[in-house]
Amino acid sequence: MMTPGAWKKSSYSGGGEGNACVEVAHRHPHTAVRDSKAPTRATLTFPTPAFTAFLTTLKDPAGE
Repeated sequence: MMTPGAWKKSSYSGGGEGNACVEVAHRHPHTAVRDSKAPTRATLTFPTPAFTAFLTTLKDPAGE
């Protein structure tokens, strides 16, 4: 289990308490993702290079 301080929430996490998003934690060589509304539930883990490629695609879906 990861320590609470290891998780980072997006600055785009919405209004109110800011809990309408996912949280990400880097744990070499993987990146973990969890639902900020249910932090004690399941966590998805991806190899960091794959997660980085995913984020890059989200930022530029047209591949420009």
